Amino acid sequence: MAAYDLDEQEKLGDLKAWWARFGNYVTGAVTVVALLVAANQGWKYYTGKQAAEASTLYFALSDAAGKNETAKAKDAVAQLIEKFPGTGYAPRGALLAAKVAFDAGDLAAAKTHLDWTVANSKEAELVSIARLRLAAVLLDQKQYDAAIAALDAKHSEAFEGLFLDMKGDIFNIQGKAADAKTAYEAAIAKLDPKGSQKQYTQVKLDAVSVIAAAAGATK
Repeated sequence: MAAYDLDEQEKLGDLKAWWARFGNYVTGAVTVVALLVAANQGWKYYTGKQAAEASTLYFALSDAAGKNETAKAKDAVAQLIEKFPGTGYAPRGALLAAKVAFDAGDLAAAKTHLDWTVANSKEAELVSIARLRLAAVLLDQKQYDAAIAALDAKHSEAFEGLFLDMKGDIFNIQGKAADAKTAYEAAIAKLDPKGSQKQYTQVKLDAVSVIAAAAGATK
């Protein structure tokens, strides 16, 4: 029994010695882990709260857009972009606000919202949609070179057919039938064979081909 007690005392002594040497490090490590856990929990709470508040503003914007309440939509998107720019709702809200502004004839506001989406969205698909709609706004403003530049910027491959189709429209409006024909042909090669867009582009290609052929015959 005495030997047992002695053995236990030796182990206890070793433990005390180890703790005296490394106890501060262990305590520090435990503190760091506790702080990391607390920070992680706090971040989850913060981001969840941000997302919830952003979603409320987005749905208010969507409701205003559906009712053609331009002023309310403008206010909602302003708050969304100012307070929650890092959420996924902000670029979606900006795209929606751009449509509201475009439908209301406010091309400058539409362009501002689309430019913001291009500059701030982290989602390639949203950026591609914004660039495509931006080109349409610039086309309405008769800023043809700027519209082409928007379409030449980086975009998702899935949108290539639509970008080429838009280029064809711009060239066609400019009276550049040969360039329009080339763009429409390239678009058809990229568009979904079963989609309605390909059929629509084919109609435009057929029409511009006649114009391009007539122009070539007069030279």
